[in-house]
Amino acid sequence: MSKAFSRIYIFLVFFFLYAPILLLIFFSFNSSNSNVAFNGFSLRWYEELFHDEEILRALLNTLIVASLASVISTIIGTAAAIGLSNFKKWKKKAIMNITYIPVLNPDIITGISLLLLFVAFNIPGGFITVLIAHITFDIPYVILAITPRLRHVDSHLFEAAQDLGATPVNAFFKAVFPQLIPGIVSAFLMAFTLSIDDFVVTFFVRGNAFSTLSTVIYTITKRKIPLSINALCAIMLLCVLTVLIAVNIFDKRKSREEFK
Repeated sequence: MSKAFSRIYIFLVFFFLYAPILLLIFFSFNSSNSNVAFNGFSLRWYEELFHDEEILRALLNTLIVASLASVISTIIGTAAAIGLSNFKKWKKKAIMNITYIPVLNPDIITGISLLLLFVAFNIPGGFITVLIAHITFDIPYVILAITPRLRHVDSHLFEAAQDLGATPVNAFFKAVFPQLIPGIVSAFLMAFTLSIDDFVVTFFVRGNAFSTLSTVIYTITKRKIPLSINALCAIMLLCVLTVLIAVNIFDKRKSREEFK
């Protein structure tokens, strides 16, 4: 009885999580402009999506910002996490508590504070302000993703590599860095996802001349939502699934090599 109840409960949880997404994908193949009645299979909305210059431009802007912000924040966050690992316990704990603040901070406060900062320095809203904002809120997540991985790295690896004649730089990249790769990949993917998903902070700092996917979709929702948005969501979901599958395959192969 308990097993049956557990299975039903898990099924209901996953149903409520994924039913809306599956419904969205299903209606992206609708021949008519309706999210309620399915009138036949068609790729019409996928074709319209690739002819919509506004959405494609916003998608390109989003990918550029997310890619740059993820790379820069991953580099800075990884360096910060490594530096923190060498601090004394009380200093490390104090700084980690400060690092948690941007994570727990409501996005609207982050957006307004960054807007006021850019206004104070007379920096016009646009690509640069959005990029700086995304790097700012990505860095704490990168630090929090890298730190647990550092706990599993042998603290003597770096010193041992130097004792064997490696320079500090070579010792880090040949002995320590390979151990951090899984954490770095996870941190990068998290930062990339947060950048693509962000709306509130971007809305405050973007100005009038620069748009991302989230801000364009917000503008479109004021009118009737075209099913080309459904098609876009379906493609993005497919890309996410592809990345997840690729990462899992990579992790499994690496685990097998370590056991050999």
